[in-house]
Amino acid sequence: MDVKTKRRTVTENGDTGEELVLATLIGNGDDLARLVRHAFEMGQPHGLLPQLNYIVKKEEAEIEEICKTHYEEFILAVDELRGVLVDAEELKSELQSDNFKLQQVGSNLLVKLEELLESYSIKKNVIEAIKMSKNCIEVLDLCVKCNNHISEGQFYSALKTVDLLEKNHLKNIPAKTLKIMIEKRIPVIKSHIEKQVCSHVNEWMVHVRSSAKTIGQTAIGRAASVRQRDEEMLEQLRKAEEQNISRLEDLAYALDVEEVDEDSALKFDLTRLYRACYIHNCLGKLEQFREYYYKNRLLQLNSDLEISSSQPFVESYQTYLAQIAGYFIVEHRVLRTAGGLLVIDQIETMWETAVAKMTSVLESQFSHMGSATHLLLVKDYVTLLGSTLRLYGYDVGPLLEVLDKSCDKYHALLLEECRQQIVDVLNNDSYEQMVIKKDTDYENTLLSFNLQTSDIMPAFPYVAPFSSMVPDACRIVRSFIKGSFDYLSHGLRNNFFDVVRKYLDKFLIDVLNELILSTINSGNISMPQAMQIAANTSVLERACDFFLQHAAQLCGIPVRSVERPQASLPAKVVLKTSRDAAYLALLTLINSKIDEFMALTENINWTSEAIMQDVNDYMNELVIYLDSVLSTAQQRLPLEAVYKVGSGALEHISKSIMAAFSSDSVKRFNANAVASINTDLEMLESFADERFDTAGLGEIYKDGSFKDCLIEARQLINLLLSSQPENFMDPVIREKNYYALDYKKVASICDKFKDSADGLFGSLSNKNTKQSARKKSLDILKKRLKDFN
Repeated sequence: MDVKTKRRTVTENGDTGEELVLATLIGNGDDLARLVRHAFEMGQPHGLLPQLNYIVKKEEAEIEEICKTHYEEFILAVDELRGVLVDAEELKSELQSDNFKLQQVGSNLLVKLEELLESYSIKKNVIEAIKMSKNCIEVLDLCVKCNNHISEGQFYSALKTVDLLEKNHLKNIPAKTLKIMIEKRIPVIKSHIEKQVCSHVNEWMVHVRSSAKTIGQTAIGRAASVRQRDEEMLEQLRKAEEQNISRLEDLAYALDVEEVDEDSALKFDLTRLYRACYIHNCLGKLEQFREYYYKNRLLQLNSDLEISSSQPFVESYQTYLAQIAGYFIVEHRVLRTAGGLLVIDQIETMWETAVAKMTSVLESQFSHMGSATHLLLVKDYVTLLGSTLRLYGYDVGPLLEVLDKSCDKYHALLLEECRQQIVDVLNNDSYEQMVIKKDTDYENTLLSFNLQTSDIMPAFPYVAPFSSMVPDACRIVRSFIKGSFDYLSHGLRNNFFDVVRKYLDKFLIDVLNELILSTINSGNISMPQAMQIAANTSVLERACDFFLQHAAQLCGIPVRSVERPQASLPAKVVLKTSRDAAYLALLTLINSKIDEFMALTENINWTSEAIMQDVNDYMNELVIYLDSVLSTAQQRLPLEAVYKVGSGALEHISKSIMAAFSSDSVKRFNANAVASINTDLEMLESFADERFDTAGLGEIYKDGSFKDCLIEARQLINLLLSSQPENFMDPVIREKNYYALDYKKVASICDKFKDSADGLFGSLSNKNTKQSARKKSLDILKKRLKDFN
């Protein structure tokens, strides 16, 4: 309180403002350093120093004042301090005594303490060492484990161990040397694992390549079994359709890739590939491994696509195609299960490469093949390859297009092979009717080709109307149809019946019919051979319907659709024409033989003085020959052909008789010669009527007969024997009785007719009168004929 009064007094006694500020700051215990620093910074320290000195003096005066005011208390305090000092000395003495005692006791404890601290330090170091050792041991254990995994080929486990070392233990390894060593070994280990995995993948690639052929053959064999099963089902469907069976739903079968994959032979191990893929993924090198795998597999594919030059293609094509099939089956499995190791674009690139090479190889090989059988075998295997790989999603269209383009080449080879077979059949044919001794032969020979003329089983032995050439040719035609169907089936075309029909027609026309015509026109066949060829051709013409139905049945076309007349083969018409050509050749041979008999008419006495009661020898021989010809024709040929043969032969005889009268060697003839010829003609007419009736032709040709074929010769004989031959010039009478005669021939023949006095008319009672009248009548006829000319 006194202090405050003093300060207030000082201030009131004229302290300046600055002094008051400094005093206030000092009284408050504030730091004057800032004010001093500020004064020096402002460059005015001189003004501050006097103020500070003044304040110091004032403070000293104030302290002195305070001391004067409180000196008694100060003395008391000093006395107390002296007492305290005595006490302090005593305390110090005690403390020294206690300290000495404490030092004596604490020295031993200090030693123990130091020992304890040292022990603690050792313990701490030991614990740290144990901890470090355990860490190192754990790291080394992991290293040992990693080595064991690598030695056992467990690369994924080894890689996981390395990853554990690298991420969790490497930074905590206390041993620098060990840490450096492990840091250096980790890349080496990873590289080693990568090399080992790649080595295993290479071994797997070699193994799977060697197994690809077996895989492909197994898959293609499975496809072949399925195809056979399908064909059997189709056959059952056809039979069911023929028997009008309605429940056909059980006859269905489908094959998918899952079912194919279930085959044990198609199960191949991809574990190494999966492991390699996963390990490269862990190493962060999956993309590099993908490229490595794709590149090496593509190299293998290019090697597989090269054909062997040391072995003919027809002997190696199955191995070649099976290898490729196995390759793409493996790649399909890799694509589906290897976690993106391959992509669709890579598979498509490999497949396009393979297709381009295979199509090139097939086109080249097909162009050099000289056997339809070989081409068919390759084609069949290619379609099986297509069926197999189509299940795995591959586009096999280009391969089937190659087969389609080779269709003409195959059929050209097939036609040539079948042509040679037909040639051999024709050359080996005996041209004798087949004798069938048992029902099985009948079924194999006639029923199997629908050649029977009756549904009733005949008695055995049965003589067929054809020779062995017919069933042999039918078998060849049937095999041709099967060969054509086999090539066209399972290709690009679904409905190929029209193609099979086209080639069938070509075979029948250009091969079978051409060879038959060549045989007919060769000039080296006899009459029995020509007759048998005609009979065979007629049967083959009828067999055309069977051939067409067989082709339709194979192609799955309803048979009823080809049973219509308008659906028949053009070859049927062509064979009919060839049959007619055979009939013509037969008639030519028959007529040639008839000419030999008719040449004997030159031995006839055309001016005989007596009438012969018996027929001439040539006519007896001619009738015997005709009887033999017609009997044989009746056994071998249909009635229509028998009629053609008989009528053609008799027409030729009629013309030969006309030619005999017109022959230059006959200068003149008389009525006796005409009467002799009439006797011959009557015998021939009687034979003609008998053969016509016994052959059963009367039921078919009710308005005609064999006898009508002799009408020209008959009308000439009737004219020459007529008592009024001039009636020939009467149009009405000529149209009725002599319509078959040509007036020019009649005129030429009448010029040679010189009746003798002792002739037919000369023997009559009024012979002179009648002879004169006849001569007159003939003269009138001759004159009128000359006038007519």
